[in-house]
Amino acid sequence: MMTTTDTLSTRPRRPRPQVVSLTEAAADRVRAVMAKTDKPYLRVGVKNGGCAGMEYVMAYADAPDPLDEIVEDKGVKILVASNAILFLLGSVVDVEATKLHTRFVFNNPNETDACGCGESVTIVPAAQDN
Repeated sequence: MMTTTDTLSTRPRRPRPQVVSLTEAAADRVRAVMAKTDKPYLRVGVKNGGCAGMEYVMAYADAPDPLDEIVEDKGVKILVASNAILFLLGSVVDVEATKLHTRFVFNNPNETDACGCGESVTIVPAAQDN
């Protein structure tokens, strides 16, 4: 007799969506940034702050945290902080270059508002798919 557990373990799972993806320009920029450090990883996350409520953050990391999501896209590996996964789900990381600066930008479908200067955003967590 087959139990519910047997049925669940043999049923094919649909592929998990990638938390974030990178444009070619962003992947190239990550490679360039990582070539200038001795740290093996770049961690992407969010933190509370700014006038709109949240800010995107990027920092070098020595190792993945146990719950980090490791994302590999276009030959580049980045870490996504566990507390940011639902906020960043479906985001595309790109690069904006002007005469004055070059910076990463997040095209995030979960973003509902941004402050006038563009430094902080309002993000709602993505709905979990059951």
